[in-house]
Amino acid sequence: MGKFVVKETASGVKFDLVAGNGQVIATSEVYNAEASCLKGIESVKKNAPIAKVEDQTVEPIVAATCPKFEMYTDKAGEYRFRLKARNGEIIATSEGYTAKAGCENGIESVRKNAPEAETVKE
Repeated sequence: MGKFVVKETASGVKFDLVAGNGQVIATSEVYNAEASCLKGIESVKKNAPIAKVEDQTVEPIVAATCPKFEMYTDKAGEYRFRLKARNGEIIATSEGYTAKAGCENGIESVRKNAPEAETVKE
């Protein structure tokens, strides 16, 4: 079972969504306050299971409405995703994947792990 790990950083508070196997599958922005970080976690829990996927790696891009996972390639040519809430705010991002299938599996892992994940502080 996955968990949200809340961590202090030099400039605020962030969370990582960690799968049952210990892999970090999504990361948040850095929030100014822990309360805001916890709201971000609740937003991921609520939005991830219902988010559509907008694949920006193929033409033409078929736009999806928020909440959505945007799958894209970064400057290094790796596949990544970002989860956007209903209001269009980015609430979680992924690491880089060398294969598109890995990125798709990451999205499915967030969908599966986020709703029931416990929140722990590190």
